[in-house]
Amino acid sequence: MPTFLVTMDFSVLYLAVPRLTADLAPSGIQQLWIVDIYGLMIAGLLVTMGTIGDRIGRRKLLFIGAAVFGIASVAAAFSTSPEMLIASRALLGVAGAAVTPSVLALITGMFTDPQQSRRALAVYLACFMGGATLGPLVGGVLLEHFWWGSVFLVSVPGIVLLLAFGPSLLAEQKAPQTGKLDPVSVVLSLSAILPFVYGLKELARNGWEWFPAGTLAFGIAVGLVFVQRQRRLEHPLLDLRMFGNRTFSSALTLMFVTAVVGAGTLFLVTQYLQNVAGLTPLAAGLLLLVPNVLMIIGNLATPPVANHIRPAYLIAGGLLVAGAGYLVFTLADSTSGPTTIFVAMCVVMLGTAPLAALCNHLAMGAVPPDKAGSGASIVQTAAEFGIGFGIAALATLGTAVYRGNVEGALGTARPEVADAARESIDRAVAAAGRLPAEQSGDLLATVRDAFTSGVHAVGIVSAIMYVGLAVLAVRAFKHVRNSHGGDTAPAAAPLPAAETATPAAPGDERSPI
Repeated sequence: MPTFLVTMDFSVLYLAVPRLTADLAPSGIQQLWIVDIYGLMIAGLLVTMGTIGDRIGRRKLLFIGAAVFGIASVAAAFSTSPEMLIASRALLGVAGAAVTPSVLALITGMFTDPQQSRRALAVYLACFMGGATLGPLVGGVLLEHFWWGSVFLVSVPGIVLLLAFGPSLLAEQKAPQTGKLDPVSVVLSLSAILPFVYGLKELARNGWEWFPAGTLAFGIAVGLVFVQRQRRLEHPLLDLRMFGNRTFSSALTLMFVTAVVGAGTLFLVTQYLQNVAGLTPLAAGLLLLVPNVLMIIGNLATPPVANHIRPAYLIAGGLLVAGAGYLVFTLADSTSGPTTIFVAMCVVMLGTAPLAALCNHLAMGAVPPDKAGSGASIVQTAAEFGIGFGIAALATLGTAVYRGNVEGALGTARPEVADAARESIDRAVAAAGRLPAEQSGDLLATVRDAFTSGVHAVGIVSAIMYVGLAVLAVRAFKHVRNSHGGDTAPAAAPLPAAETATPAAPGDERSPI
């Protein structure tokens, strides 16, 4: 329930932006912050919240985060100014950062049997994907009948259910020995992650500009200081020894790179469907629902298959299938309509499902029980970074190919039209709408061909990356015979008490030491 609600809040707002803009009259900058501040706060606080959960109890942090999430949802729904809505969305992000690693850590601790763990995390991932997928649809239905604030109130009944029944259903889990929380590390973590994610988002949105590039560089510099401090602390905010575990670091790499490729290609696909294939935003969104549903089905179908096929080969096989799907991008052209890309996305999502379903098991199974909250936060932070980096990197590649192809094909187009076409296909399509029919048709044909070439290039690069990931999966996980990252050793024993989790012993396959 909380996973579904937190991920739904990422996308449920999108369709409401025009109405809340008409009501609250935010400036352009305020509008961007209304949309972005939620994700920024979640990304910036995941590491801190995961470690706090290990210290005070993951169930306790889940309930605190859920309660704040409900209060902030009501405040956002009844906001009377842009500033109030931005503050409410920021508080929602803080609460979401508390909830998400707590859920993943609690599930990992509850299910110690490998088969049960696989099924539980597949359901968790289905809720994660389901929230993101259904957000725009839920928002659209609510906006048909109610005011824009209703898209926030939809979370409140679920939060009430969680707080009413959660205490009797969930046992507390926390680390027995944690040490004091280091406030300097918390500040350094926020000062590294927030500028880094903000810089990536702005560079992806607007191209090269000095301010987001500077914030990105600042975030990286502070991140290096943060890492050095963690190496020296007896009780660090982020235990870097976890990255020394081959299973954990390899699973993290796979999840990061697939997030890079998935976010970058989805960004281009949505543009292709609207600006090249000519679909409306609603039609494009509905079309992309089908691949997402197929991925959810693939996630839920993976655990039974994993009982018979080792994770290394199941993940690698799926990645090769997904890579073939990305190669299908090269079969699309500017006049083929949405069918080719639709088929390609269906293949990609089905092929990626085994990795999505199993890598959480592999990563969390390699984390000592007393570090489950911290490990969950790292997994989710890697995904956040991957999404931001993917939009920045692959969108830049597609745009570079587009501009290179469109530059020599504009001919005698008027300067203002040529400038719009060079800037982006969105601006080119808008400019074409102001031209006579014949000139408009010529311009649209030119920019659509150029943009399709960019989609081809990104499809080829993505396919190559997925082949590389398939090789990595086989090499990294060939020793794994169960869902917890073990070799031939049995799954970890259940926690000795509902209240605490014991750390793994040095030399245990689950230990980073």
